[in-house]
Parts: sequence; C-alpha cells; structure tokens
Amino acid sequence: MNKKLLNLLVFICFTTICKAQDFPFGRFTVEEMNQKTYPLDTSAHAFVLQEFGSTRIDATDDGIKTYFKYHVRIKILDNKAFDKGTVTLAFYDDADTHDDITDIKGATTYMDDNGSVKVAEMDASKIFTTTENKYWKQKKFALPNIRNGCIIEYTYTKVLQGFYRFPSWEFQDDIPKAYSEYQVHIPAFWTYNAMIRGGLKLSKSKSEVERECFSSRGSKCDCSFLSYGMADIPAFITEDYMTSSKNFISAVYFNLEEWTNPYTGVKNRVTKDWKDIDYNLKHSEYFGSQIKKDLLKNYIAPVIAGKTDEMDKAVAIYSYIQKTIKWNSMYSRGSDGVRKALDSHTGNIADINLALAAALNSAGIKTEAVLLSTRQNGLINRLYPVESEFDYIIAKANIGNQSYLLDATDPMLPFGMLPLKCLNDQGRVMSLDKPSYWIDLVATQKKNTVSNLDFTLQPNGKLKGSISTYYTGYDAYEKRKAIKKFNTVDEYVENLDEKLGKVKILKSEILNLDSLNAPLSEKLEVEIDVFGSMNHDRFSFNPMLFDRYVSNPFKLAERSYPVDWGMPSNKRYILNMHLPDGYVIESSPQAVSIGLPNRGGQYLTDFTREGNNFTYSNVIQFNKSIYFPEEYPYLKELYNKIIASEKADIVFSKKK
Repeated sequence: MNKKLLNLLVFICFTTICKAQDFPFGRFTVEEMNQKTYPLDTSAHAFVLQEFGSTRIDATDDGIKTYFKYHVRIKILDNKAFDKGTVTLAFYDDADTHDDITDIKGATTYMDDNGSVKVAEMDASKIFTTTENKYWKQKKFALPNIRNGCIIEYTYTKVLQGFYRFPSWEFQDDIPKAYSEYQVHIPAFWTYNAMIRGGLKLSKSKSEVERECFSSRGSKCDCSFLSYGMADIPAFITEDYMTSSKNFISAVYFNLEEWTNPYTGVKNRVTKDWKDIDYNLKHSEYFGSQIKKDLLKNYIAPVIAGKTDEMDKAVAIYSYIQKTIKWNSMYSRGSDGVRKALDSHTGNIADINLALAAALNSAGIKTEAVLLSTRQNGLINRLYPVESEFDYIIAKANIGNQSYLLDATDPMLPFGMLPLKCLNDQGRVMSLDKPSYWIDLVATQKKNTVSNLDFTLQPNGKLKGSISTYYTGYDAYEKRKAIKKFNTVDEYVENLDEKLGKVKILKSEILNLDSLNAPLSEKLEVEIDVFGSMNHDRFSFNPMLFDRYVSNPFKLAERSYPVDWGMPSNKRYILNMHLPDGYVIESSPQAVSIGLPNRGGQYLTDFTREGNNFTYSNVIQFNKSIYFPEEYPYLKELYNKIIASEKADIVFSKKK
C-alpha cells in the first residue's frame, strides 16, 4: 500500500524558487457552464473542476502555527449532487489547543431562466459555528442558488496551533476530479516524512528550495517547497463491508520526524523506535501508572470474594467494569484516572479498559493493554511508530495457556469478544515488564443464525405456526443490542409485530437475553396472511418468508479494496410446511449447490417432499473474514445466484 516514501527537508541544490499558485476566485468559462456530463465518467452527478491546497508553517505572536488553505470549484451536473453545496468543516478546540477556520468565502455561478450567467455570493452571516463535544467544533455553511449545471466554489483557511498535525491531502473523493494539487512549504527547522498511498500516479511531483522563507526573532532558514498534482482522478466509490476508505484512496500523509527549536537550537526527535514509545507509555501517568498491580485491589476485593479460579475471577471483574463505568462515547489513548472513572461511573475508552486491565492485575491475573486503530481510523503506519495514530485501547488477559482480548465499554459484549470496529489488522501489546509487540486482531467467534419455521396452511389461507431462531457469536451480540434499544422486551415485540406487516405475533419468548455467553433464542408463534382465501385451484408460494435477498450488495464492475466482513458467518433457514389434505405439489425450486474458490464459502438449498408436506432449507456460509479484490467477482456472482434462487416459488394445487 505504501507506494513511495519521501524524506522531506533533504536540501536539494535548486536555485529556482517556485511559489504556490492558487487559481483565481470566480473565474469560469462558457464551456464549463454548458458542460452536461463529465467525459471520463458519464455517470457522475458532479465533478471537481479545480482543487488547490497549500500548507505552510509560520511564526506568530502566539507561537508557531500551521496554515492550511483550501480552494475548490465543483460542477454540479444534476440534483443528486446538490448536497455538495452544504459544507461542514471540523476543527479541534479544547482547553489547551485552539484551532480555527477563517477566511471562508463561497459563491455559486449559474445560468438563470433567460440563459444569462449570474453569480450568487454566500452571505458571511450564514456561516455557523457549532460545538460537537469538548474537543471538536464545526463551521457549517450552504452555498446559495444551487441548481443543475451550476458551479459552486469556496475557499477557507484552517489555522492549526503548533506543527505536529501537518494536514494530509486526499486526491480522491466520492466524485471525480479533473485536477487536484497540493503544495507545502516546510522550514528547515522541521523534518517530516511524507507517505503517498493509493494506486493512482501523480501527474506532478516537484521538490525545490525557497531561500530564507522563514524568519522569527532573528532566526532564519530556507524551506522545502513540494508540490503534488494529479489529473483525471476517478471517484472512489465506497461499498459495504470495508474498513476506512483512507486505507485505499490516493493521498499524501505527513508525519513529523524531528524538529529543531528555532530559538535555542535544541533538536527534538518525534518519530521514535518502539522502545522509546514503550518507555514513555510505561512511565506515563495516563497509561502505565493506570494499570499497575494492586491499584484497584480494594475495589475488586468484594467482586472476587470466594472465587479461586482465575477464569471465574476474570469474568466477574469484566462484568463489574462493564456495569460500573458507562462509556461517554469518547475515544482516547490515555486515562485521567481509572479510580476517578470508577467513582464517577463514567469514562472514555481508555478509562474503562485501563480500569479493566488494572482490576485484573490487582486480582493476580496477568493483563496487558493493547493499543489499536479502529476500522474507521485506518491502518497504522508501522514504518514510523507514532503513538497518536492509535485511537483505542483494549485489555489482553492471560489465563493459563490462553489469551483473551477484552473490551468492557459495551455492556452487551460477551467476555472474549471484540466489537467489529476493533477488528482491524493488528494491535500493539504494551507490557510493563517486556518490550511491546504486535498481535493479530481477529474474531474469535462467527456470525451464526439458525431459523426453524414450522407452518400449517389453514382453510382460511393463512399460515399458522412457529418461528424459532437461535443466535450465537456476533449475531447474538447484535440481536441483544437491537432488543435492548427498547425499554422492555414487550416493546421490542410490539415493534417487531408492526414491522412484519402481514405477520401477526400471537405469542413470544426470548431466552438468555442477559446471559451474554449463551445462545440467544427467540421463539414466536405467528399467523401470516398469505393467500387471503383458498378459493383457487392453484397457488404459488415463496418459501423464503423472511430475509430474502432482493439486491446484490456488490455492484461495482471491479473493486480495488478487500471485502472485509470482520468475521466468518453461517446462516441457516429451514421451513417445514404442512398443506391441507387434497393438495399436491406441482413444482418446486431446484436444489442449488454453489461454492466459492478455495473453500471460501458456499450457498446450498434443498427441497424434499412427503405427501402434502415439504421441507425447504437454505444455507449461506462464508468461511473467511476477508476476501481480496481478485475474489470479488466470485462473491458478486454468488449473490446474483442467491437472488435468482430465492425468487423461485413452490406451486401447489388442489387434486382433481
């Protein structure tokens, strides 16, 4: 995935100074205004005409700041792209770090009903600032007079406090781009590593020197000037079952390697070896100090009282942390204090899972903390260890010869199961007494559902019988979460009854709802209005009464990134049907048996009859968590065949 690594600030003897060139605001051509489609992608609803960004580091009275300027012109081809005219820009703002977004300007160029070109400028009073949480704010605005064929344009400057968070640049988006360019100016006091990701090639890549571009309180230096350009950029179309798109789109990212204080000359190394990060974390108040042995001994003493088996202790402590500390929806790599979280009964990810690690260690169970990057956060760059790339922490409990990865932030998660968001490549295990190491983050259980239906066709044309569904693994976890969204089980059943339409629930029973490590069982006695009446000689009936596939989740001609389910899955559906006396089955679905290459999965159906009774079974099984792009056509074709197979009806009629 790492196509090219550049070491910035290696001085190259160029004498030409190249200045950043933005394009003029408000300029357009008649050809652009009249354009009805994008030639390289006629399915596009909009495309970027021009996109420009630049970043420079500069000194101010308030210290060193990073300035990122963005400017874009977008051609709106039809109303399916009107959402491009509503813009939300996030920026960081907390007690210590205050970023901002300034100089916002926008306009829409359009043709009126008489064919005259008009320009509608955005009213600055229509720019709103909202607070998302204690760390993040947003600037929001909507460009005026959006209509088919218009060109929207906006520009802004993001001011970042400090120099650690150098802005990245994504060439690809969900619409195509005719041209995109990013230019950076970095004073020699700072050294960054630039990493270019994605499969698209740059059409422009230049590296030059700007003489004495940085000056502050008598300190001067040259700058590295780099420009990256790309033309004819296809849209990156996301599809279901993928990790973060930033793992795959063409982009350039920057990591600070080292910097020299302009005023003292002291050099500071930022990109370090793992041994440096290990030392920092082990001796930090926000991490290592929170998982020390005996830290929570008094808290967990009553929890494990009378228990001698390590597994029993671990399960009890896990349940205690789950129930005691409620997740505040905040991600974090460090804790303000695990005792504080226990006393206040609320905390972020690190508060909860470091408390879990500390509690287990206090019970004599050897437990380590694991840093990871969630699926939405993207993959970790292992060439340059940077602690800030991680956004999540879990615990790794070592019991006997087994290790268990634990996340106590969700009260519905069984012991030893990680949520899907954590199943992302590898995590870094941080131990207090040995060097850190990588560990695979893989699912220990499958998604598994078995549905048994038993129905008798009544003289009034209705089906009456039972639906017994058994959920295990991740399917049980997801079903429990769905049920717990309601205040009571009765409310859940009422809602289910409303959603099922022609299905009337007569009686219901849910077993093991709060027994997280046991299978979840849902049993329903129902009546289904299928035929209305039996005053016909011939009837068609689709045996897939529920959860029938009607559309293929995979629609791309080809997919350049993996299909990542997170875990294997198995879904079984069995229908036993009893017809009244005097009816005979005329035709039935053909049995299907389709397998994916290399035993990757299978789809099976079967139909058997005995007198006026029949059994239909349907199995969809995926044996792998991840399917690579070359396997995509087989998955796509498998779903096409599933859809075709599940359309087939059973035909039965009265005996003559």
